[in-house]
Amino acid sequence: MRQAELSVVLITDHFRTIRRVIQRLQEQTARDRIEVVIVTPTERDLELDAQATSGFASVKVVEVGSISPMPPARAAGVRATTAPLIFLGETHSYAHPAFAATLIAAHDGPWDVVVPGLDNGNPDSALSWASFLPDYGTWHRALPPGELGGGPTWNVAYKREPLLALGDNLEHALSSGDELWSAFRAQGRKWYHAPDAPLEHVNVSRPRAWAHERYLAGVMVAANRNLRWSLPRRMAYVLASPLIAVVMLSRLRTPLRAVQSRQLPAGTIPALVAGVMLRTLGEAVGYIRGASREDESQMEDYELHKLKHTVHAD
Repeated sequence: MRQAELSVVLITDHFRTIRRVIQRLQEQTARDRIEVVIVTPTERDLELDAQATSGFASVKVVEVGSISPMPPARAAGVRATTAPLIFLGETHSYAHPAFAATLIAAHDGPWDVVVPGLDNGNPDSALSWASFLPDYGTWHRALPPGELGGGPTWNVAYKREPLLALGDNLEHALSSGDELWSAFRAQGRKWYHAPDAPLEHVNVSRPRAWAHERYLAGVMVAANRNLRWSLPRRMAYVLASPLIAVVMLSRLRTPLRAVQSRQLPAGTIPALVAGVMLRTLGEAVGYIRGASREDESQMEDYELHKLKHTVHAD
């Protein structure tokens, strides 16, 4: 069996949670160059389907006792990899067949991080678009390839060495927010957008769950920034919250133009505005009081089991 060139790290409570993700990886043209690293509480409770995971360069199960909170589990997965490239996947992100091969080829360039061409995995929902565009619209697959000023923390492919070089800070860097982006930028790391590596991301679309998830997204970002931001800076952001919402909306003009050829669902723009306002409110609350363990647990449920928070039509 050939040496793995790309390790895909997945966090899950049970194999059924990632079955569809694994099926998409099975369809990869570079399947035999992929190492799948599954981080889970216990291998026994995972109930791994050996037949469904055949054909990869290797499959590794990493037992961590608990996958909550998620950042230490992600870090354990990263440290268990053996391939020179690492893709941090999610339970609700689905790769197209040429995805892995394109990421591997793109890393031949001088890039530390390659961001795939992200797309909405449940595009019939206005609420789904109102989550996807602020979170991932900057890296939509309709946008051109080229060097970037930064990228998301997961759903991207890293060279292994820069991640491991973070040392004891790796766990915090793999949390919500911009900690990893800031650390990599300070080190002069380079990002690249590879739209020819399509990845579909499913988003929360049940109204009540959607509003809660948008709010918690802001809370978690702020809570992680609190660890390195001074109190005066945090209070300045709280006071500037209305302007921050305007800035966030203005940044969505390019992603909106990228998807304008599509017939977006009715209500997408109002939902987009409401979602940005909810996230901004969450940030303000997070800067003031931080995040509770319940906030973190509920946000992790949205991340781990996102499909149960989508409407049936999706």
